Amino acid sequence: MALDDDLKKDGFTFVGTRPKRPDGLDKVTGRAKFGADMVAPGMLHGAILRSPHAHARIKGIDTSKAEALEGVKAVVTRADFPDAVQHKPGMAGEMWNVLENVMAGEKALYDGHAVAAVAATSALIAKDALKLIEVDYEVLPHVTDVDKAMAADAPVIREGSADRSVPEGLHPNVVRYHESGHGDVDAGFAQADLVMEDTYKTEATHQGYIEPHACLGMLGADGKGELWCTTQGHFYFQKVCAAVLGLETSQLRVTASEIGGGFGGKTTVFMEPVSLALSRKANRPVKMVMSRSEVFRATGPTASASMDIKIGMTKDGTITAAKGTYRLQGGAFPGAPADFTAMCGFAPYCLENVLQIGYDVMANRPKQAAYRAPGAPMAAFAVESVIDEMCNKLGLDPVEVRLKNAARDGTKSSYGPTWDAIGQVACLEAVKAHPHYFAPLKEGQGRGIASGFWFNHGGETSVSLALSEDGTAQISVGTPDIGGSRASMALMAAEVLGIPYENIRVTIADTATLGYNDVSHGSRVTYASGLATIKAARDAVEKLKGRAAAEWGIDPEAVTWEDGYAKPSGPNAGEFEPMHITKITG
Repeated sequence: MALDDDLKKDGFTFVGTRPKRPDGLDKVTGRAKFGADMVAPGMLHGAILRSPHAHARIKGIDTSKAEALEGVKAVVTRADFPDAVQHKPGMAGEMWNVLENVMAGEKALYDGHAVAAVAATSALIAKDALKLIEVDYEVLPHVTDVDKAMAADAPVIREGSADRSVPEGLHPNVVRYHESGHGDVDAGFAQADLVMEDTYKTEATHQGYIEPHACLGMLGADGKGELWCTTQGHFYFQKVCAAVLGLETSQLRVTASEIGGGFGGKTTVFMEPVSLALSRKANRPVKMVMSRSEVFRATGPTASASMDIKIGMTKDGTITAAKGTYRLQGGAFPGAPADFTAMCGFAPYCLENVLQIGYDVMANRPKQAAYRAPGAPMAAFAVESVIDEMCNKLGLDPVEVRLKNAARDGTKSSYGPTWDAIGQVACLEAVKAHPHYFAPLKEGQGRGIASGFWFNHGGETSVSLALSEDGTAQISVGTPDIGGSRASMALMAAEVLGIPYENIRVTIADTATLGYNDVSHGSRVTYASGLATIKAARDAVEKLKGRAAAEWGIDPEAVTWEDGYAKPSGPNAGEFEPMHITKITG
């Protein structure tokens, strides 16, 4: 548990146990509210018209027939979205890309790109209205392969999308560039007994979450709005939706529903601003639920990749040099995790000479979204494949080679930082000692080993903890629960407060009732929200000790806290009976 270096694992009372999940009963009985379960009085149903072309100029849109259909209350196109993002300091570039994806402007950039939307009194009427919208397209050449998108003759997806990191001379479809490493790779390859180089390609893969994207938006003429949606980060959605609609951020309140799977794919805004734009025009709440087809056509899978890996190795298995070139296709917008891919590939190893280059490349595909350590699995697949091939050629044990080159505490990573505790050696030693590593193989069976790496980060996190008169606790967190984090927060709070796990209720607060919280992603929630929960609980304990000290007329420093009781401690603390939390809060 965070901040407890002196507390041994077996010193925990609650952490490490397996209690019932706080959200378990609601989910197995159907009481939990997911995105599509939200309803509101006077609610309309929204639907989106999507481009049938991978790349096309939008010469005109005629919505008059759809608007005339009985039951249709609003139709929106790009003209209904203000260009307010251009005037948001520090947000213009990012939010402009979001707006372009939410509703196509001059061009449709991929098959499934939204070009118009309808709100009607029923979902069937809304879908019928879409058929009445007439769009005049000029079909343009398209490209979907990452290598072809970088070729000199490739069609340009969007002019001016590259940032300053991109070297001169590259195709405009290359929009981000990453380079890192150290040492001299050419000299390192010259020292090797064996140099192997190969190219690997991986295709885009969708997260495949069971629950489709769904939301209910309500936005009035006064600029005040409410949004309920399935998301991994409702504070981020608040910021983005407000920006693309020209609203003050504080005027939009966003509530996260329960989430039926995300895996990173629900960290990206897709249709939520459309729901709000329709609501603003119709002056009624608008509910939108994607079909499974829409999820696959218009929401982001992980990026596809093309990777060149070159590694040099001596006969004893020492890696003398490593070079990786990673080209990631991120859809029609910047954002492919080419930097993460480049940084993760060689991170498990201690290398004297290493160079890694990443290209973020646009193509006529849906905007990519995060998927379980975005960018890392592709790099591991390519790098580890080459290492295994080299072990086979040199007749070396693949575990021993990885141990020989493993990153350790104090190793300078391939992309710069020096590792503290990284655990690579311990993992490999555990594999080496496990009986499965030596178990006989049957016909058609094989045994493989690979190392991988992923970051985790803190991010901005807020937690509120309130104690009731009966000694129970209410914790409000701002990170949607996508993996049991309610239980984790309750366990940590119970450990600090010394009260039963069952006496703590954890709720996911909306954006109007808690400070900003970063998205639930990047393996961060248990650490970041957990640390905030521990700090909040410890602050509460200090206040409880202070109240007990005042009751006893002694110094607060003479009071300790144990198992939910304030206890006098020390030679000058006096002889008082321990005071239970319920007596202090009651």
